Amino acid sequence: MHVVRTPASARAIARTLLRPVGFVPTMGALHRGHRTLVERAQRENASVAVSIFVNPLQFGPSEDYERYPREFEKDAALLDELGVALLYSPSVERMYAPGFSTRVNVGVLAERFEGAARPGHFDGVATVVAKLLHAIEPTTMYLGQKDAQQTAVLRRMIADLDVPVDVVVCPTTREADGLALSSRNAYLSAEERAAAPSLHRALALAAEALLHGQDPDVTMTRARSVLLPPLAWDYLSVVDVERFEPVRGHTRPALVIGAARAGAVRLIDNVSVAGIDERDPLVTPERDRDRLIRA
Repeated sequence: MHVVRTPASARAIARTLLRPVGFVPTMGALHRGHRTLVERAQRENASVAVSIFVNPLQFGPSEDYERYPREFEKDAALLDELGVALLYSPSVERMYAPGFSTRVNVGVLAERFEGAARPGHFDGVATVVAKLLHAIEPTTMYLGQKDAQQTAVLRRMIADLDVPVDVVVCPTTREADGLALSSRNAYLSAEERAAAPSLHRALALAAEALLHGQDPDVTMTRARSVLLPPLAWDYLSVVDVERFEPVRGHTRPALVIGAARAGAVRLIDNVSVAGIDERDPLVTPERDRDRLIRA
């Protein structure tokens, strides 16, 4: 596995890889969800590249940038074991040199829900991913379903800036009790961890009820009641997958999204409401690797 630290070296090595190239951007502290993304990328591409970079631009002033887990040697060993061809892990100083002042802003999409709760967060995400894509030049980027609004932001950025990369969204990897995997789950107390799966149960209840045409207001009231203390709702809504605008009634397809606070930790999750064709509006079906390589 090639380990590189600068965009020039990343680009030089990436251009020697067999194509198509699948790319998985991460902030490290890799868990089973990241492994799932890498394995999906391997099934669908001739080569796989991964980035590890804890991006300061997407953290607010009171968030956990300094204490965010950093386990580079452990993460690199896992990626090497998985057969990743290229690991790009630049320093903050290299990514954002003195005088750096450019930001990518996708407009109102980045200001709703997670964007409202974390002002500037999605500008930071879009900016760093634009830089990573420019360095790696992958064929396809692999993202997890849990960060659905982030996916919508990045798709908007890619479309608006004519970035030649496809986006594949993989199903959320969960614990046995339904909690979506996240590096921040390690911050939960025992009481918070026991209550945390109730977020997914609430969203799944709402999605199932809407899928079967039940009253939306009654459904959302019931879903809100499922969340267990000490968790507290930040938001619960049904939205359009691309624009993240709230939808009413029995609009399909749609996405039930929610965020809850557990002490200092925010938990986010979502559940799809399939369209009348039964297709999931967010998750990308598995693709034929041999066909992609021949193309």
